[in-house]
Order: sequence, then structure tokens, then C-alpha cells
Amino acid sequence: MSSNARRRFLVGAGLALGWAGTYAQNPRRKMPRIGFLGAATPAAWQSRIEAFREGLRDLGYVEGKNIAIEFRFAEGRYERLAELAEELVRLRVDVIVTHAAPGALAAKQATATQRIPVVMTNVGDAVGWGIVKSLARPGGNITGDTFFITELVAKRLEVLKRALPGVQRVAVLANPDNPRMSPSVESMDRAAKELQLVLLKFDARRAGDLERVFSAMAADNVQALALVEDVVLIANSSNIAARAAKQRLPSIGFVEFAQAGGLFGYGVDFLALYRRAPVFVDRILKGAKPGDIPVERPTQFEFVLNRGAAKALGVALPTALRPDREIE
Repeated sequence: MSSNARRRFLVGAGLALGWAGTYAQNPRRKMPRIGFLGAATPAAWQSRIEAFREGLRDLGYVEGKNIAIEFRFAEGRYERLAELAEELVRLRVDVIVTHAAPGALAAKQATATQRIPVVMTNVGDAVGWGIVKSLARPGGNITGDTFFITELVAKRLEVLKRALPGVQRVAVLANPDNPRMSPSVESMDRAAKELQLVLLKFDARRAGDLERVFSAMAADNVQALALVEDVVLIANSSNIAARAAKQRLPSIGFVEFAQAGGLFGYGVDFLALYRRAPVFVDRILKGAKPGDIPVERPTQFEFVLNRGAAKALGVALPTALRPDREIE
């Protein structure tokens, strides 16, 4: 092989290995760092973090070898997100990954001058909240995924009414500390009126509030429970599902809620979105501008029935009910 041909072969082979592989071959090159801004606790978000790491590995990134991750968690205290986002900016990470609208807004504010790229995931209505300009051309320094949460939570009431037509009084459990909760509750309230349901709102900021909240539900004679996406509620899914079962309340929430023991789950596959987030990270680390990367929106929603919960509650579900998936 001639020297020129050999040179061309080596260059082609290097490109084929991909950008991530260069770090293992050239240890003196700066290892990129991801700043992970979490609103929940590390324990509550363990499955999502592992899904994110799995997505990185699929692209050739191995934590500690050719990629580093700086984790910061607000542990359910939304007021800490701004401080933690600013800390990641001071660390000069190469990209910030965050979730939910409060996390994305905190990251956007913290990077307003530094312009560190931000990848958001599991964010409800990123355009409506002013996080990005549009889905096709987000502009600025933020991209990722979003979904129309107000439509999703309203749909949960429709599913509940179709499955249990005799239900009239429905409790909605929400976290008042989540500054983006109101539009979801308002959307559910409009849907409840159309479905001729009485919607009763109950607030829970932390796990310690749940005993009081469920006692209040019993006093108000609620007949079913619906949940809105919130990191505190997601982190306490098993606790909430157990309390609902104890009070014999049919319940519906996000997909993971059914997996934790709730009767129904209706929503997007959050773990799939966390596995997808590294694709955005990879493109940014390879030089793409986040403002030019279209924001993705999941178009499929999964309806999950927990058959074991249904048996325990003794509810008779319509034969026409067709969940996408049943679990015991």
C-alpha cells in the first residue's frame, strides 16, 4: 500500500470510529462533560438515569472513559433549580441535560449569557412556556423533546369516565410548588365539565402530605383519583397507589403509576425519551447548534391497565375497553 493510500485509509478509519471514540485514543484531549440538572432525587430518578446512560452507551459514550456527567438534584424543591443550574454553568460543562418545564426554564435562565447548549426531555408544552420558539426551529440554545401535557391530562379523565361511567367525583392530585401545574389542572377542569364530572383539587408538596390529603379525599367522598405529571408525585407513585388502593379508589396517572400499583396509566414512555436524549447530546458535541435541531414530540401515548389492581378493587371494566398493555 502506498503512503498516500495508507494515509487516506487511516483518515477514513478514524472518521468511521466516530467522534466519541477519539477520547479513548487520545487521552490528552478534553473529555466532554454533561451537566445533569434533576428536579427529583437520585433514588427516585434511578431508572431514568440508567435509561440515559444506556442511550449514551449505544452511541459509544462510556461514563468515566470518554464522557463525564456532573449530577445536580433539587430533591423535589423547585426553588433550588436556578441555583443548581448556575452551578453547572460555573463548572463550564459542555451541555446541560434537564427534564420537565421547571428544569428547562431554570437552565434557560442560567445559560442566557454563557449560551451553554441545553437538552430538555419530558417537558410539557415547551413552545407554550416560551422555552423554544418553535418545534421545527427552536432557536437559541435549547432543543430536546416536548409533549402537549394539557391535552394528555385531560385525556386521562376521558379514559377514566369511559372505563368507569358511574364515577362522578374525581380528585386530582397536584403539587402547588410546581409553577407549571396550573394549566394542567385548568385543562382537566374544562374536560371534567364536558364529561359532567365534579373535579376536586388536592395539593401535595411532599410525601408527608399524603396522609392528610387522602383523609381529606375520604371526607369529600371522592370516587376516583387522577394524577398530573410532577417529579414529587412520580417519585411517590408507589405510596400514592397504595393509599388509593387502601381507600378503594380507582386511579389513573402516568404510565409508571400503573406499574407502581395504580389502576390505569396513560401517557408517554418517559424512559424511551431519556434513552433518546443522548442523540441530541451527541449531535451538539459534534458541532450542531441546538437552535437548529428540531424539537421532537412523541405522537404515541400508551394506555396501561393494572389487572391486579382491578381485581383488588373489584371493579368491572367494560369489555370494549382496549388497553395497549396489561400488567398484573
